[in-house]
Amino acid sequence: MALSPKNKNVILERLSFYRELGIGPLYLREVTEAELSLAETSELLAEKESFDSGNQQQAALAPEDTLQEVVTIDREAKLGVIRDDIGPNCQRCKLAKLGRKQIVFGTGDPNAELMFIGEGPGADEDEQGLPFVGRAGQLLNNMIAAMGLKREQVYIANIVKCRPPGNRTPERDECDTCSPFLMRQIRVIRPRVIVALGATAAKNLLAVNDSMASLRGRFYDFSPPRTLGDTDEPFACKLAVTYHPAFLLRDPRQKAEAWKDLQMVMKYLGLKSPTKK
Repeated sequence: MALSPKNKNVILERLSFYRELGIGPLYLREVTEAELSLAETSELLAEKESFDSGNQQQAALAPEDTLQEVVTIDREAKLGVIRDDIGPNCQRCKLAKLGRKQIVFGTGDPNAELMFIGEGPGADEDEQGLPFVGRAGQLLNNMIAAMGLKREQVYIANIVKCRPPGNRTPERDECDTCSPFLMRQIRVIRPRVIVALGATAAKNLLAVNDSMASLRGRFYDFSPPRTLGDTDEPFACKLAVTYHPAFLLRDPRQKAEAWKDLQMVMKYLGLKSPTKK
């Protein structure tokens, strides 16, 4: 009997959790027939070995698509741990008491090479629990498509995970409270490029207070700060800055400038615009 997808995910999430705590390697104890069949035990052992960083030979012999599946499950499990750490009703900052309906965690491919980070959820995002699903989100989808990608191929998040009242700019303490969770998301996804959408995202990620005119048009080296207990390898990527889609809706004249920023990212990632039929 094969290991069920539900049990497989539960086990992989637990293994990932132990790895983050620095516990390992893990060994299988003997189990009764009521707990696991012999076939389930063998499959569990194979999954455990694929997580063992010291077993390079085993990883090298595994098919590439199998390894990619394991990486995907591992990253999804880690993102799940972060989401659980935040909790469904986070009370860490005052946004919790200012009318927000729910946490807007993030969405997309956990293996994405490209990550977009905006300012904060709006009314539509607060209602649906997903980032960039309103009018600005529709424009962002078009921008992603113009790059030759689908929304499902990138990862999208915000500086803060709760809607500020009246869609105001998030305040410093609110950004600082959410920042550790966002940095953990970035370290899990490990994108090649982050695109900061708008001044709030750029200033918080780069810890600067420059104008958009001076921030755009170049790449920055970005490395999310590590936290206590972080066992992942050090990580660095490129970061580019462009206008927030909501700003482009207010001032469509700047769309050409935003396209220049995206073309810079496309060149770095080796992307080509889809051909028009």
